[in-house]
Amino acid sequence: MDRITSANVFVTIAERGSLAGAAEALDMSRAMVTRYLAEMEEWAGARLLHRTTRRLGLTAAGEVTLARCRELLALAGAIPAAGDAGAGEPRGLLRVACAQFLAQTALAEALAGFLRRYPRVTLDLQVDNRAVNLVEQRIDLAIRITNALEPNQIARKLGECRSMLCAAPAYLAAHGLPAAPQDLARHNCLAYSYFGKSVWELARAPEGGVAVPVGGNLTSNESMALLAAAVQGAGIALQPRFVVQPLVAAGQLVEVLPEWQVQALGMHAIYTSRQHMPPSLRALLDYLADWFTRRGAEF
Repeated sequence: MDRITSANVFVTIAERGSLAGAAEALDMSRAMVTRYLAEMEEWAGARLLHRTTRRLGLTAAGEVTLARCRELLALAGAIPAAGDAGAGEPRGLLRVACAQFLAQTALAEALAGFLRRYPRVTLDLQVDNRAVNLVEQRIDLAIRITNALEPNQIARKLGECRSMLCAAPAYLAAHGLPAAPQDLARHNCLAYSYFGKSVWELARAPEGGVAVPVGGNLTSNESMALLAAAVQGAGIALQPRFVVQPLVAAGQLVEVLPEWQVQALGMHAIYTSRQHMPPSLRALLDYLADWFTRRGAEF
């Protein structure tokens, strides 16, 4: 049997924690996964896995073999990358993940420009408001807006996403315009539900920063839903500036507390490894960094 495939199956079993999980991830039958595991153990000359009460675990030989299999797969992956480098043009499939509002308002335009420049690359855009597992979901690149990256994540900062407070004229006519950040606690604030209890952080010289706990009768895990509700007069929303500004210019929304600055969030491209990076992925990272830099005033 193919030893590279055997190594890939073994790595997937270790990452997913079960033969069934590996079979699902690789779109392979359970019997075939078992055969590849047996091939890998025969090649290694040792038992690589042992069972616990709930999941598979690695033996001592399995730990060593796992590290070597990952090195083998990285080297195998570098062979087509070398072909790309020789051809001088990025090519192949890249799977990209981001949140819905970012896909609709910015990334779709950026990716369209990238594909015009690199027509031999194919992109599969996965839109999901949850933070995806790059390994399990086979994502090459995830774009996230956050100030709380996990310690071991490999990321390249593309820029900053500046936000603003906004509300519809009808809401402000009915409930009044906040004069200070503390007034937000008395208003119906439309919060992003993934943040749990929402605290909006604002700053202004010379006062400095202030953190205001906010709440309201509508939360959502999707930013665009909160924006649409704000336009309809449901309450005050905290939204990316580049999304809100056209609506303010059109009179559909009004900026709230414009003299106060809302804490900016970093916009990051997250990927799995800096080593043996395919030319297509490196080209996409460089393109996005340049694209967001050129539009920095809008974000």
